[in-house]
Amino acid sequence: MSTAVETTEHDNQWKVPESMIVPKVYKAISNIQSELAKIGISKDGTNKMQHYKFRGIDQIYEAIAPLLAKHKLVIVPRTVDRECVERKSNKGGALFYVSVKCDFDFVSAEDGSVHTASMYGEAMDSGDKATNKAMSSAYKYICLQTFCIPTEGDNDADASSHEVETKKSDPKRRGELLKEIEKQENVAMLNSLGKHRKDEVSLMVEEDKKILRDAFAFKKDELEKEVASAE
Repeated sequence: MSTAVETTEHDNQWKVPESMIVPKVYKAISNIQSELAKIGISKDGTNKMQHYKFRGIDQIYEAIAPLLAKHKLVIVPRTVDRECVERKSNKGGALFYVSVKCDFDFVSAEDGSVHTASMYGEAMDSGDKATNKAMSSAYKYICLQTFCIPTEGDNDADASSHEVETKKSDPKRRGELLKEIEKQENVAMLNSLGKHRKDEVSLMVEEDKKILRDAFAFKKDELEKEVASAE
């Protein structure tokens, strides 16, 4: 048996409009920002090639995992785009350069509210780890930027760097391009001269027409005078 609950006008007066209720996903993000602002995440990793300090993905996991659980926030990554290009290292080996675009759903486990943010990740690897590295990079930087985790120095993503082979200039191709440029310049110059010559011819024709008109007018005057004197 159901019981109807009556609400008075006084109750409705103090009811908060739904449009003013803040989704709890933003409260959770704000709380995590507040805690991370106090402790930060130190740069314990060192790049082997370029010797700069960085914060690895494992440090990010260790720092935010307990905070996500505490504030009932879930991060769900989705890879929406991926591009892979094979390059060559200075030593002649293969390098796989991968770029991914990921969408991250920040979901509140309390009210189900969701906020989605996007991030790109890039990485190179000589084996089959380039995609994993790129996805980890995207996850790391979406956390760093969303939660405003304090950082200093160069915020590169990888612990190692790869030297990509520099493209060498082709003398033959360069010569072909120079010839093509010279050809185009000659064509443009001929077109300009042709237009200039055309303008000169038009001016000469107009001058000849004017001379003929003046001669005709003079001859007409003489004929009219002869007719008048004959009468």
